[in-house]
Amino acid sequence: MYFLELMKVPRVESKLRVFSFKIQFGSQISEFRKSLNTVNSACNEVRNSLKLKEIMKKILYLGNTLNQGTARGSAIGFKLDSLLKLTDTRASTSKMTLMQYLCKVLAAKTPALVDFHLEFVSLEAATKIQLKSLAEEMQAIIKGLEKLKQELVASENDGPVSEVFRKTLKEFISVAETEVVSLTNLYSTVGRNADALALALYFGEDPALPDAHLSKLLQRS
Repeated sequence: MYFLELMKVPRVESKLRVFSFKIQFGSQISEFRKSLNTVNSACNEVRNSLKLKEIMKKILYLGNTLNQGTARGSAIGFKLDSLLKLTDTRASTSKMTLMQYLCKVLAAKTPALVDFHLEFVSLEAATKIQLKSLAEEMQAIIKGLEKLKQELVASENDGPVSEVFRKTLKEFISVAETEVVSLTNLYSTVGRNADALALALYFGEDPALPDAHLSKLLQRS
């Protein structure tokens, strides 16, 4: 009997998708907002870390020292992800990498900076979140809400059989729209903050440091 009545409902498959979206919406929004806040917190922690800024200044000074006398010896900035290159750069006469040398100098001369990583409470969790996945999730939520609106419009011609459905869906869409607008604004903010971390440019600086200059520096240490 239930299925016979169900068959009388226009576009029953579409309505079932509406119910599925409505049921999952709360938890989906909550988890997505949590991920956005995690990435946002990590960006703020990195950008506002005074200890990291001091370390970055020393790295810039070190790079300019190594490149002294060349066109790359007066850089005023570098890409944040270029820090990873420090572990790959070593002198031809030494097993010590530039990262190891930097850590050695920091530990000896400015030990207070060595624990800078303790300021990054959200960073580890943020590294497990891909920005591409966030973009896909945001798009899925927006498209899901759009399909709900389309079904609401289509159900206006269903007659009394969809009256309760239309009323419930209309109320839900009103609430969901507010949530999605808020979420979209947060997503845009997180995107700008994440992009801002990559805006410290080399301005023509080559991250590959000359072995000859690096050899002399490591020998002096």
